[in-house]
Amino acid sequence: MPQNYVFMTDSDSDLPYDIADARGIQVIRMPYAINGKEYLDDNGRTNDPHAFFQMMREGAAPNTSLLPTEAYLETFEPILKDGRDILFIAFSSKMSATLNNAREAREKLLKKYPERKVLIVDTLLISAPMSLLVLRANDLYQQGASMEEIEKYVLDRRFYYQTWLTVDDLKYLKRGGRISPTKALFGSMLDIKPLVSMGKNGLMVNVGQVKGRKKALRTILDKVVENIEHPEDQEIVIMQADVEDEANHLRDALLQHIPTLKSVRVQAIGPVIGAHCGPGTIAVSFEGKLNPVEG
Repeated sequence: MPQNYVFMTDSDSDLPYDIADARGIQVIRMPYAINGKEYLDDNGRTNDPHAFFQMMREGAAPNTSLLPTEAYLETFEPILKDGRDILFIAFSSKMSATLNNAREAREKLLKKYPERKVLIVDTLLISAPMSLLVLRANDLYQQGASMEEIEKYVLDRRFYYQTWLTVDDLKYLKRGGRISPTKALFGSMLDIKPLVSMGKNGLMVNVGQVKGRKKALRTILDKVVENIEHPEDQEIVIMQADVEDEANHLRDALLQHIPTLKSVRVQAIGPVIGAHCGPGTIAVSFEGKLNPVEG
């Protein structure tokens, strides 16, 4: 059913470009820089995840930045000028001030096009849990739902998307200010692996630590088994930062422990997210029970 509004999201959803293309989802690209060069994240269309994480292993320190208001203006205005409205499903406002720039662009444009509508929906999510919610919302779009109906759905359901992850090297969390240098040093010496989750208030939260990589991955598996609901209707996404073999083993374990799962997709973590967590990161995302993690 044709819609008179454009459904869009941003690349911090880590929504693979081929899925976005197949569904006609417009994706706003987020910036990052590595080794002195600036790029826009295209969700795997041209960037090489292995090369990106290898540069990090060799000492490169990528950084991310806010997408400026002008970029949102350039994306939004042609749509409004063409007589269509916009539903923009965005990554967590708690993790960046970028969403404020999108809102500023909206306010400027609505003064110029007062007959149009721009709805900006804060998912309070990022990466795979966000992309899973975006795809559910896009199903409604394809079925002819209104902007307001999809906005309500996203705001109601965003607290039921979970992600559980571990990193391989604490130095990347240290670099981002997530842990102290002293804690990173002793944690690495003792083979301590943090367990991190996306809190329902839109922030990443350190929810514990275990000794050893195998135990960390086993704990993530247990969290999925404990919290998933209606697995026969669920696609689980495993995000991996250049550790595809480990991710495939975890996929097989999930299918063994939850044999009724609809599907499990393994994909690479994008450069914007990867800049903060580093190579070796593995995350599992799904729709399930009400998120138990605050923060």
